[in-house]
Amino acid sequence: MVFKKMFDNLINRLSKTLSNIKNRGRLTEANIKETLRIVRIALLEADVALPVVHSFISSFKKKIIGKKINQSLTPGQEFIKLFNNQLIKTMGSNNELNLSTKPPAIILVVGLQGVGKTTFVSKLGHFLFKKQKKKILTVSTDIYRPAAIQQLEILSKKALIDFFPSNKNQLPTNIVKKALEKAIIQFYDVLIVDTAGRLSIDEDMMIEIKEISNVLKPIETLFILDAMTGQDAINTAKEFNRIIPFTGIVLNKTDGDARGGSALSVQQITGKPIKFMGTGEYIDEIEIFHPKRIASRILGMGDVVSLIEEIESKFDQNQVKKLAKKIKDGNKFNFNDFLIQIRQIRKMGNINSLIKKIPGVNNLFSSMQEDNRQIIKMEAIINSMTLKERKKPEIIKRSNKCRIAAGSGLKIQDVNQLIKQFEIIQKMIKKGGFQKIIKNFNFMSKLKR
Repeated sequence: MVFKKMFDNLINRLSKTLSNIKNRGRLTEANIKETLRIVRIALLEADVALPVVHSFISSFKKKIIGKKINQSLTPGQEFIKLFNNQLIKTMGSNNELNLSTKPPAIILVVGLQGVGKTTFVSKLGHFLFKKQKKKILTVSTDIYRPAAIQQLEILSKKALIDFFPSNKNQLPTNIVKKALEKAIIQFYDVLIVDTAGRLSIDEDMMIEIKEISNVLKPIETLFILDAMTGQDAINTAKEFNRIIPFTGIVLNKTDGDARGGSALSVQQITGKPIKFMGTGEYIDEIEIFHPKRIASRILGMGDVVSLIEEIESKFDQNQVKKLAKKIKDGNKFNFNDFLIQIRQIRKMGNINSLIKKIPGVNNLFSSMQEDNRQIIKMEAIINSMTLKERKKPEIIKRSNKCRIAAGSGLKIQDVNQLIKQFEIIQKMIKKGGFQKIIKNFNFMSKLKR
């Protein structure tokens, strides 16, 4: 399945409008007014809250009209620069987690039922374990939802972090007291607490969360917001923050059919920063919310830094070095090597999500409907080959192809297509293309730092 990204509609609507103004040699009140009219419609269609749209347009209009143009920029480029700055300001500062306290740092995760709190707890734990080498303990106080505690236990194991057991017969406050005691005794860096939710804010839920918060005194209380529910979710966040103030927001399910308005509205409405985005179903599909990078994506300028970080976290550089040494030693690139690279790509996740982070490439591949299914086909074909065929692709004739197609459950045309792709890559490597890829990867890594 190809996921529709949260900002796609907004990007598509703005790209043509901003591209037109970017090429203008002169900015007039008339063409600025017309551009902002289209921008206003685009923001409203993206489900940005009306007061935020009004504030955005009004503030930007004051900055651009009568603005002295930087000599190094064209008037159109100056417009884009100021527009980018206004987007960043609207989404708030880059406010990362505050863990600067005597261990364990306690993170309380709150929100309505069904927004993905439990999954986020495990994702956050995995993120802190992998990225910051923290010792993590999770605990669930959701004694109401069937199998909620077991779900967190399973997800914590998958995330390679520790879980504190509890059961439905315990009081939530007693659960967190015991979990905190263990976290202190066993020197955990972070305790992440999952709480129960309701279909809507009610008195019982608020009383329970207040009691848990009073016991734990968390350094961070994160409100999970379902990006797909738009303005309703933002209104809920505002009401929740009024009763129990939180320190930050998590935009969850941003890989779905959300229109992006929540990202541009919630900080302005609640006054609280967005700290993370949930970008998919897998345990590592979580991103720190960087307003500058998000603004860059919205304006179609890509997000190279996030792309590099994603590659570094999921790509096995040891495999790359092994292949580089093999090629340098004069050995041919074969289907065994190709299979390793295919599996590396599968680890990267959805191809479209990577393409959208490359400047200029997003528009070029806007109609691309490729996903992991094609990669799975390729892997199935190679798995149907004999060891000899993988090592020496040149021995594969028509009779071999028929057997391979039957073994993989695909057509002979699919086998032919894979072999053709393989031969192109093989030729590229022979001409030194692989070394160029390695150099570019190292250069991009240096750029990030």
